[in-house]
Amino acid sequence: MPSLILPPALRPGDTIAVIAPSSPFEPVLAWVGLGWFAQRYRVLFDTGGGPPLAGDSRGGGAPSLSAPSSRGLFARTGYLAGNDARRRDELVHALSHPDVRAIFAARGGYGANRFVHRLDWTVLARHPRWIVGFSDITALHVEAARAGVASLHGVHVTALGRGDTRARAALIRALEDPLGERSFGGLTTLRAGAAEGPLFGGNLALLHACAAAGRLRVPEGCVLLLEDVTERPYRIDRMLSTLEVGGHLAPAAAVVLGDFEQCDPGPDGVTVDEVLRDRLLPLGVPVVAGLPIGHGLRNEPAILGGFARVLSRGPDAVVTLAGA
Repeated sequence: MPSLILPPALRPGDTIAVIAPSSPFEPVLAWVGLGWFAQRYRVLFDTGGGPPLAGDSRGGGAPSLSAPSSRGLFARTGYLAGNDARRRDELVHALSHPDVRAIFAARGGYGANRFVHRLDWTVLARHPRWIVGFSDITALHVEAARAGVASLHGVHVTALGRGDTRARAALIRALEDPLGERSFGGLTTLRAGAAEGPLFGGNLALLHACAAAGRLRVPEGCVLLLEDVTERPYRIDRMLSTLEVGGHLAPAAAVVLGDFEQCDPGPDGVTVDEVLRDRLLPLGVPVVAGLPIGHGLRNEPAILGGFARVLSRGPDAVVTLAGA
């Protein structure tokens, strides 16, 4: 595949935007996360007419990206963070704002794939900036890749609000030194081998949804990253089977599995590990499990579109990630 454009590295004092394209979230955690960001960057978000963000790193508060609703970023419409128009306009402003260098999701959940396909993503290719998130934000990562721009699979603002210093440091390192190389050892080999290629993927359920919508383009020779949460093993089977039948697994040179959190067996007793082996090993490529990425306690940042190498000669495997 052609190399994706790597957005410029962040620097202290740069402008970032925080958006809520999916589900509503715990406001206290979001405010803590916003405040932490504001110690290092200038933070923009949709205030909806509310108070500015205290502690803006350039002073004077944080102007809103737009104010299409009375509560902006903190809006709540059922299981969505405001209506589609609010969330769409917020993302459009974040993508087009001339100062924004990175766009962070407050939370995942559900809702981004209701409108992201309608946006003009060529603006991202013309003015690359980081899109950061995971889970439902996989829909944005898929669109960024279609536009030819790398993005960052990483924690949400609300997670940063929990005060995990390791997660915060890892995120800053990934964004301010995106070319840096990181290796993860002691992973579990499901099928041995060696491969390298661009990292692609994210949340399995969202990749499945993007495929159903005709938006998924899995790059030839990629290292495919998969993770999920609270899905019964038979549902994991269904999604993987659908992706396989649709030809979306065949391009992968290797598969790397992150966390499959709370994917507990049903009454039949079949485990998610059994399903993953059954559906992925016949691909004939290296398959490695245990990368600390996803909905578990540790969610390491990973550049989608960046370089990935899988090396597995015995029971233990190593995955190396870098920006290029």
